[in-house]
Amino acid sequence: MTLLRTTGTFRQLVLAAAVAGASAAVALLVTASHSSAAMPAQQSLSPKAAALTRAMDKLWEDHITWTRMVIVDFAGGLPDLKQAEGRLLRNQVDIGNAIKPYYGAAAGNNLTKLLRTHILEAVPVLANAKDGDQAKLKKALNAWYANAHQIAVFISKANPKAWPLSAMDKMMKRHLALTTAEGVARIEGHWNADIAAYDKVHLEILQMSKMLSSGIISQFPNRF
Repeated sequence: MTLLRTTGTFRQLVLAAAVAGASAAVALLVTASHSSAAMPAQQSLSPKAAALTRAMDKLWEDHITWTRMVIVDFAGGLPDLKQAEGRLLRNQVDIGNAIKPYYGAAAGNNLTKLLRTHILEAVPVLANAKDGDQAKLKKALNAWYANAHQIAVFISKANPKAWPLSAMDKMMKRHLALTTAEGVARIEGHWNADIAAYDKVHLEILQMSKMLSSGIISQFPNRF
């Protein structure tokens, strides 16, 4: 089966994501605004709040940076794929550890577990797409999106006021859709589209990071 036929399935996914993308972006921005309404403006953040915001940005930028490295290595058959995957998985531990001071060790470990699954279940998506196995690709995508919903539920339960489930579901679906678009462009060798896709992933992850850090700050004001 040719790569062109394989990526036809991906294109359908990206098109569907584009239809829903506008509403997902609006939901994300509304949620971020809702969270930040309960906290001071960015320029007036306390040193502790500003430090949390910077640390959260770094963690989630690492998430998309090492995801990109894995995509590039996988698409190109590069020899450092295993090392890139290892670094990406370590990032999920770092993110889980970052929430432990606020939600406890068990919550941090659970988040790491969910995020590891998020990473590991992306591997068969890429592999089955490249191989052209449509049945396995569909199964892998279903599992990937089911895990995304589990992450959304976990985040929302931690702070339902700042992170309502409907918005978290849309946020996670948009993250997967944008990452899918990035993978499509790289596998097909559409380099300009690849760069544009990564720029969109980067913008979205920073919006998500700000939403998460502002939610923590508003939920625990006496800590900041």
